[in-house]
Amino acid sequence: MPHVRGETIGGGSRRWGAPGTHAHRFQRSGTPGEGGDGSGRQHGTSAPVGACVPLGRAPGSQPDRGARDAGVTALPQKVAVIGGGDIGCGWAALCASAGWPVTVFDSNASGLERAATDVPRRTRALVALERATSGIVERGLKEFTQARSLLQAVQDADWVIEAIPEDMIAKQKVFGSIEQVARADALLTSSSSGIPPADIFARCRRQDRCLVTHPLNPPELIPLVEVVPAARTSAAAVVQAQEWLRALGRMPILLKKPIPGYVVGRIAAAVWRQCIDLVLDGAIDVDQLDRAVSLGPALGWAAAGPHLTYHLAAGDGGVTLFVQQLLASFEGWWGQLATWQRLEPEQQRALTQSIERAYKSNIEQLREARDRRLGAILRALEQARTT
Repeated sequence: MPHVRGETIGGGSRRWGAPGTHAHRFQRSGTPGEGGDGSGRQHGTSAPVGACVPLGRAPGSQPDRGARDAGVTALPQKVAVIGGGDIGCGWAALCASAGWPVTVFDSNASGLERAATDVPRRTRALVALERATSGIVERGLKEFTQARSLLQAVQDADWVIEAIPEDMIAKQKVFGSIEQVARADALLTSSSSGIPPADIFARCRRQDRCLVTHPLNPPELIPLVEVVPAARTSAAAVVQAQEWLRALGRMPILLKKPIPGYVVGRIAAAVWRQCIDLVLDGAIDVDQLDRAVSLGPALGWAAAGPHLTYHLAAGDGGVTLFVQQLLASFEGWWGQLATWQRLEPEQQRALTQSIERAYKSNIEQLREARDRRLGAILRALEQARTT
């Protein structure tokens, strides 16, 4: 496992933001030239392995594609997204919003048809949400294409992003095929939400260029991306992935070791199990439960994260006093939490029916409302971090 230190996300002073402008392309990462030595590393102020690297840059602060600086890895001249589903279209929209040339391929014709309409719609929506600028978006969409074959999508791509459904065997097959046609120095990343990277890349010969970059949904709006290297992933590939993510306005967090579900998935699984249990037990309705989370702990955690929240909860005594005063209460609650491992068919039906009753609006209307709220939250957080 490469020993590259990850970033902290609670209370930091650095900001993430929308992708900045990239007016020109420049040479491929890993080729000799100004700021590079052919190894994929950059000279000057870039963070070496083991050093703390900056968080995602603020809107408008990204480097121009034609003007390199010593601390920035060369940006990709072409990105290939494999998979035209929700995550794949989100990745493509994010890249297009930065003016990056991006190609989408899906083995299913319906996936390509969806991408042809969904990617431009989602990319332009970022302008209305103040997450991108119109000129850059339109330039990026002019270079957005759908490929008719994996070869057409992957050839000459600097970065290949896999975004197919969460099926380990299918992902192994896809990466086996990608490796046969991709350039040797291309960065290959999976969008898996929890499969160990060693399993995903088991069929790859060049695993040093392979790692997981797991986005949250929707990828073009939520800045956090989990970076999960495999044991054979090179440190240079980890640094390059983080730099490209930051150039897209993302905030990468680096896992120190690969674990099933990663970090976000395990937190989400634990919280959702309790939410489901509360609803099925009749303690609360779905809409009230969602309100309790979104306007309660989720709001506080957006500002501080769980550990910082509790560190601040006991005043000047900090987390030491909090533990002394409240740990016993938490321990009592932990003993009463749901521990079931699966939902029986009748429980699944009860849950889905409860959710569908609570949210009767059109899915697209619900999605647009969510995206507006996400955009507003991100703007508020960015403004707070500048004051």
